[in-house]
Amino acid sequence: MSAAAPAPPRGSAPRRAAGGGRVLPFPVTGQELVLVGVIAVLWVVLGLATPAFLSSGSIVPLLVATAPIALIGIGVTVVIISGGIDVSVGSIVLVCAAVAATAMTASGLPLVPVLLLSVAVGGLLGLVNGVLVAYGRVHAIIITFGTLNIFRFVGLQVFGGSTIDGIPPVLAVFGRGEAGRTLGVPHSFLLVAVVAALAWVALRHTAGGRHYYAIGGDAQAARLAGIAVRPRVLLAYVLTGLLTGLAACFVIAQGTSTLAPNVGLGLELSAIAAVVIGGTSITGGRGSVLGTVLGALLVQTVASGIIQLGWPSQLSSLFIGVFIIVAVGVDLLRQRRRRSA
Repeated sequence: MSAAAPAPPRGSAPRRAAGGGRVLPFPVTGQELVLVGVIAVLWVVLGLATPAFLSSGSIVPLLVATAPIALIGIGVTVVIISGGIDVSVGSIVLVCAAVAATAMTASGLPLVPVLLLSVAVGGLLGLVNGVLVAYGRVHAIIITFGTLNIFRFVGLQVFGGSTIDGIPPVLAVFGRGEAGRTLGVPHSFLLVAVVAALAWVALRHTAGGRHYYAIGGDAQAARLAGIAVRPRVLLAYVLTGLLTGLAACFVIAQGTSTLAPNVGLGLELSAIAAVVIGGTSITGGRGSVLGTVLGALLVQTVASGIIQLGWPSQLSSLFIGVFIIVAVGVDLLRQRRRRSA
């Protein structure tokens, strides 16, 4: 008997009104439109409260700070769509940034070799996660929480108990200065847009991409349908590692010539928050990289806005926590409605 074709990703079909007509003739979900609206309102309010917010001197740093969160979030989106999770990405940033910064200061590596080195290290660490999750038969949260601590130990050994000083401006092309922009738009954010577009096409318009939705919806059914579940899951973690390695270069470019051992701390929380706020179901089977990029932009807008308003920085965590709870609540209500339909 021939294998059944994998089901299309949940949420990928055009939305329809009660009479059967399409509500949206373009591939954007309602939650993504809501995010666009929320971000637009926030920008208007912050622009009125602090006019400097809408200046290039504020928007450019905002987009530069958003880039690594969004880039990591794209990889984490694929992982969560497939039913997993990766909380080790902050530690992967630490290792990749430490290795890249050490290579630049000790060996004087130019831009392209530094990028390839950081991405390769990230891919290797992602491979470790992927092998353990796909073939270890232990839940991803346990595996990646363990590797979070292991990778962090490795990264701190590279630092050697002190900061890495004298980092040359090799990665300035991804920074906040004039060298890091084209037509006023940061190169790092432009690269995120390209990666997001490629990931969107791969997930929505290729059989391999749609397999991730099928795996997250029901891994056993996907396996019976002929999908190679374990290799797909392995590839998702490798992809996340590769993107995290590139994001580490963006993080280095944001700073000065000194890199501290706390680099990457908390990035995993920001990335997962961006993914969940962007509409990806934490239980798997549904999600969008466009929503993740918008979620990352919202997360960073809140953080930057609070700083510019002079409010306590702790409020950023409060607001992001509220956004996450609301997003998860909406997702659970949507799932309950779908089951009862």
